Amino acid sequence: MSIKLFADSASDLPLAYFQEHNIRLIPLQVHLDQENFLDLETIVPKKIYQEIRSGKMPKTSQASPQFLEEVFTDLAKSGEPGLYIAFSSELSGTYQTAVMVHEQVKENYPDLDLTIIDSKCASLGYGLCVQAAVEKNQRGLPKEKIVEEIKFLCEHMEHLFTVEDLDFLARGGRLSKASAFLGGLLNIKPLLHVENGKLVPIEKIRGKKKLLKRILDVMEERGVDLSNQTIGISHGDDEELAFEMKRMIEERFGTKKFYINIIGAVIASHAGPGTLAIFFLNDKEA
Repeated sequence: MSIKLFADSASDLPLAYFQEHNIRLIPLQVHLDQENFLDLETIVPKKIYQEIRSGKMPKTSQASPQFLEEVFTDLAKSGEPGLYIAFSSELSGTYQTAVMVHEQVKENYPDLDLTIIDSKCASLGYGLCVQAAVEKNQRGLPKEKIVEEIKFLCEHMEHLFTVEDLDFLARGGRLSKASAFLGGLLNIKPLLHVENGKLVPIEKIRGKKKLLKRILDVMEERGVDLSNQTIGISHGDDEELAFEMKRMIEERFGTKKFYINIIGAVIASHAGPGTLAIFFLNDKEA
């Protein structure tokens, strides 16, 4: 029996992907000009970049508990088994809220069969794990096996990224103000990664060319079998930079499979335009 998959908009997969693969989208929220928008459903990424460039600072919030209750109740009534792969609990309260709502719904529907995974991932690092769950579900793997394999992928997903302006991360509380201040000087570009679900700076590099080369070096140090895995690349409304990175990865590692997409409205509100993120595995399933 196939399982019902749930994922939230911080996976940075396009809306069409959710629709095509029958994944229940859990939208995080964006607040802009006293209005509340649902990421992917009532606001598109391009709109956020446009607003940020005009000087506005959108705010974000986790998925609505009422919405989670509604979709989990629907799942309970359907009798289907479900799997919700959630955005890192270190970057959003959505996972914790989902666990709490799950317990509440289970009181009324004791047979609810829903597993919630804290991916500890973000953007397409998270999105690649969702895509793997789709593929495994289509192959008819039992739920326990899918959960086990997705947990493995989440645990071994590397995130390498750089931002144009560290102030965005600092304003949103994702990075210390001191780290942000140092980055703005002397054309120094930060290289960051995700460690146990949190954003952690690795080093600061002067100039874009050196930065992109350093990303390749770190990929070589950390990645495994890079030519035979799907590499995710997400970008802050700078497709040209994403494709330049793709070309460099192809040239260096012979990688053939990539998944490239724009960073969605929620993550864009914290990372800003010009962000570049690369995702790959540091270990592979046996």
